[in-house]
Amino acid sequence: MDARLLDILVCPLCKGPLEYDKKAQELICRPDRLAFPVRDGIPIMWADEARKIEPV
Repeated sequence: MDARLLDILVCPLCKGPLEYDKKAQELICRPDRLAFPVRDGIPIMWADEARKIEPV
C-alpha cells in the first residue's frame, strides 16, 4: 500500500484516519470497528464490503 495513498484515505463513514494491516491486507477504522479489504492493491471502501472487528 502506497504511503501517500494512506495519507489521503479516510473512513467513508466517520471520515477518520485508517490504519493499514499489511498481513491481513485491510484498512482498519478503529472508531467504527471496521476493516476494509485491499484487493490487488486497491482499497475497497464500501461499508457493505467491510467486516466488523472486535474492540482491542
